[in-house]
Amino acid sequence: MRVHVAGNVCIDTTFRLDRFPVAGETLNASAYSDGLGGKGANQALAATRAGAEVMLWAAIGNDVDSARIRAMLHDEVDTSHLARLDLPSDRSTIVLDASGENFIVSGVSCATAFDPLTMTEVRASIDAGDLFVMQGNLRLAITNDCLAAAKKMGARTIFNPSPLSAGQVPEFGEVDYVIVNRGEAALITGFAEPDLAARALLDRGAGFAIVTLGSQGALLLKRDTGRSLTIPAPKVPAIDTSGAGDVFCGVFAGCLARDLSPVAALRIAIGASAISVARPGTLQSCPTRAEIAALIQDIEMEPL
Repeated sequence: MRVHVAGNVCIDTTFRLDRFPVAGETLNASAYSDGLGGKGANQALAATRAGAEVMLWAAIGNDVDSARIRAMLHDEVDTSHLARLDLPSDRSTIVLDASGENFIVSGVSCATAFDPLTMTEVRASIDAGDLFVMQGNLRLAITNDCLAAAKKMGARTIFNPSPLSAGQVPEFGEVDYVIVNRGEAALITGFAEPDLAARALLDRGAGFAIVTLGSQGALLLKRDTGRSLTIPAPKVPAIDTSGAGDVFCGVFAGCLARDLSPVAALRIAIGASAISVARPGTLQSCPTRAEIAALIQDIEMEPL
């Protein structure tokens, strides 16, 4: 079975500061760098390194950055399914403070215009039992349509609705696994308590709700049993948290595609994201294949 990631890919520019600026203030960065990012690309790479066969469905522009994107993905992620649009390729600016916290500003012309269902090979390539993964980078109506189409074709759907669309509430009726962080869960449901937020997500139709809790690990709740489980995260020094959520989602999907149980996949994803926060960058912080393989080997399988 395969993992299909429908989302975005972009060039990331990262600036490192001792602290975040206040309104109107200009600060000089202690370091800066360009790299590859975009939640779709990040999750596709993480799923690939978890040992899954992955197809990335995303759009790039008609500019010099598109060639850079293909070149940076080429060694590990299949780039043959990237749509070319007559727009500038997407870009993100990531600002990090000394504690590893971040804020991100993105230009998303390609992601806003992209509709995976206009690509005939998307429907042709999805088989029953595959994993279909989406984030919040595409238009919400397109995202809902893609999840519904994938579900109709027998795929298991994973939805990580980040970034959240302002003033729009995601739908979860076609979602087998919804993955959100604590803040996103509160914004969507109105519940600050992760367990209550997870139950509200299940009430909206999701089969499983996963709320990531940063250094405290993650909570998983299954709809048909009502059983919740919180798994702690390893204690690591956080350098850069900007790619951790994507590593989590991609590794979780990749492990499910390898027929691991949701609990085993959750434990491995938590371990992989802990590795990523101890490294700088987004895509480049993703654990290696060998590191994820070691996590998989160490996990005791436990069905939920």
